[in-house]
Amino acid sequence: MYDIIIIGAGPAGLTAAIYAGRQGSKTLILEKGIAGGKGLEVPLMENYPGYERIEGQELIQKIKKQATEHAQLKELEEVTKIEKTREGFEVGTKKDTYKTKTIILATGTRHKRLGIPGEEKFLGRGVSYCATCDGPLYKDKKVLVVGGGNSALQEAIFLHKIGSKPTIIHRRDQLRAQKYLQDQTKKLKIPIIWNSTLKEIKGNNAVQGAIIENKKGQTITIKTDGIFIAIGEEPLNKLAQDLGVKTDKAGYIITDKQQRTNIERVYAAGDITGGLNQWVTACAEGAIAATTAYKDTSKI
Repeated sequence: MYDIIIIGAGPAGLTAAIYAGRQGSKTLILEKGIAGGKGLEVPLMENYPGYERIEGQELIQKIKKQATEHAQLKELEEVTKIEKTREGFEVGTKKDTYKTKTIILATGTRHKRLGIPGEEKFLGRGVSYCATCDGPLYKDKKVLVVGGGNSALQEAIFLHKIGSKPTIIHRRDQLRAQKYLQDQTKKLKIPIIWNSTLKEIKGNNAVQGAIIENKKGQTITIKTDGIFIAIGEEPLNKLAQDLGVKTDKAGYIITDKQQRTNIERVYAAGDITGGLNQWVTACAEGAIAATTAYKDTSKI
């Protein structure tokens, strides 16, 4: 019987583990992939307190090392179901079943899909959602980056710096990204195709081109070797909804200020709760969730 099982090992889940373990709670982290989540995809962070510049992969390794000193981590073990029991909860994975008094959901989000022809067909063959993962394959090649927020500009800047030739496609006439990213994009003279959307991805065995449509309905075909899609995230909420945890209209878990959900002894932290999807807020919510879980179980 664990005191706390944390589902998800991104910044929120790992921070929750640090706090849970340090306060004496027997803690298990279950992660369907490799610890770090989408944090592994961040090329360069310049807004995390204490680090002027640090790669996402480097920072996550530091947090992981600290977390595993205080909690048990099982990677590549996806949770498939959570059931309420008299003693607490039973958490089932594809490998085993675990019992716990409390649960912290830190399941995060996944990249939104465009849902256009060619997107699924060429996934891994020119279509990517992660420049850090796949960008080095496109050195000296032309690529398109779809989106206008922080993620899209970070991807484009990273691709430019490793020697790719990125062009941004944005459906509006203004970017949504933070000013310093916009300034950097201008400084690097990364081209932007305004008021346009990607309608179809073309190719034979791999991506060779893209059809782009502007607001007037005019279409053009552009030759490209790769397409990086960065149009936002959607919550990974199936486990939460199956358990009866309330979510908002967008599917994000609703919590109070102490990260409690509507289900007793179930807490949520990180991107799955919506709001400002930043590492610093994810870590803060993870700390609060673990501390609240400890206090609530101590009253039992």
